[in-house]
Amino acid sequence: MKPTCRHLIILMAVALIYQNLGNVEGRTHFHKQKKKGSPVETPSSQEAVSPSPVEASSSQEAVSPSPVEASSSQEAVSPSPVYPPPVPSDPSGPGDNSSSGCVFDVTSYGAVGDGSTDDTPAFRTAWKAACAVESAVLLVPSGYVFTITSTIFSGPCNRGLVFQVDGVLMPPNGPDCWPKTDSNKQWIVFYRLDDMTFTGTGTIEGNGEKWWELPCKPHRGPGGTTLPGPCDSPALIRFFLSTNLVVSGLRIQNSPQFHMKFDGCQGVLIDKLSISSPKLSPNTDGIHIENTKYVGIYNSVIANGDDCISIGTGCSNVEIDSVTCGPSHGISIGSLGVHNSQACVSNITVRNAMIRDSDNGLRIKTWQGGAGSVSGITFDTIEMDNVRNCIIIDQYYCLTKACRNETSAVYLSGVSYNNIKGTYDVRSPPIHFACSDTVPCTNITMSEVELLPFEGELVDDPFCWNSYGTQETLTIPPIDCLQDGEPESEAEISSYGC
Repeated sequence: MKPTCRHLIILMAVALIYQNLGNVEGRTHFHKQKKKGSPVETPSSQEAVSPSPVEASSSQEAVSPSPVEASSSQEAVSPSPVYPPPVPSDPSGPGDNSSSGCVFDVTSYGAVGDGSTDDTPAFRTAWKAACAVESAVLLVPSGYVFTITSTIFSGPCNRGLVFQVDGVLMPPNGPDCWPKTDSNKQWIVFYRLDDMTFTGTGTIEGNGEKWWELPCKPHRGPGGTTLPGPCDSPALIRFFLSTNLVVSGLRIQNSPQFHMKFDGCQGVLIDKLSISSPKLSPNTDGIHIENTKYVGIYNSVIANGDDCISIGTGCSNVEIDSVTCGPSHGISIGSLGVHNSQACVSNITVRNAMIRDSDNGLRIKTWQGGAGSVSGITFDTIEMDNVRNCIIIDQYYCLTKACRNETSAVYLSGVSYNNIKGTYDVRSPPIHFACSDTVPCTNITMSEVELLPFEGELVDDPFCWNSYGTQETLTIPPIDCLQDGEPESEAEISSYGC
């Protein structure tokens, strides 16, 4: 029989009565090893966390001390619901981060929270205990600054687990302080979990400044150069092969690289997040999803040095609503098709968004030589404020000048732009459709698109190449280059779909 909160409360009451018969022990916040909410040892047959295939150690510890980067290409099977879940809807009401479940306070497991002590062992022990109990809360309390090293919090766990951060949680300060035995590609990983919530009123501080200044980063070398060599930097939070997740309320800032990644997940609700890093911090995407389905991202504010939201291959049924983005590189689908790979993305909706002071607005980017398709994309009611490249499809994406022309490409079809209004940076045309020479973009729909210069005058007209669609209303500026109807080769290019 699984331990429940009721059983644990009864045992705690008995222990409290027994304790009161003797001397009263003073309460302390630090180094106390008594397990709050878990007065009995978890039986070995109910181990909180099973060893992960990405762990380096063969021991039965809940978390590997030296997690290594795992890839969804391993074809590991994630736990999946019995039926495909709907896209999580925008939560109504003020929300509540509290829980009535058993609370496992990390300070009761020895966490110090002074900003310098390595509290990793206490977090691992608290996780193992909370994982074994239904509706448990692993509490990172307010008033403390906790430092932990790269850690995989692995499941499966009992349902309803809440990881609640009300204090400050951060990694070691920069590459020189990063343990040599730890993965430098990721910091916190949540792996193989179902029905878990990551929430709180606290801050996830990434300590990314020293990572951004590595000479291998763009323009960080002598004279503004970019030097060769290893340049791995950790993503801050990663969810891998997990289902039915809620992430809400947190402030996440200054990540060395991506702030939050979802890989191989299904059923994800993200609500009321604040994500921030400086405008020039390299590769600090706010939220990145790949191979992930049924996602809702709502009521969040993101400002960073790269895409505020990036959608990679294998994503479908994603809804983004009421997100403020910028400064950043905008909301991006891609990049897709790198190294001649197949990419499939479908049913993506972005609505009621604000994008400001950004290098891009709504962007779809693919590499030459890829395959697959992007379809069913809707951008609706988006406000632009001083945005360069407000609407852009770039099927010639390349990080260097050495990319060769290729004949194959990811096929783009069914992209709708409705009620896109605001101002643009005149250094680039506000609308840019650069589709593949051999695989045209089809079924692009433009309606109520009105974009005016933020300051100055338009230098270049909107650009189109091999792009077909419909203007349901006149656009500002006019986009006469969009070709009506369908290309003659429509039957041939249909084979490029997923």
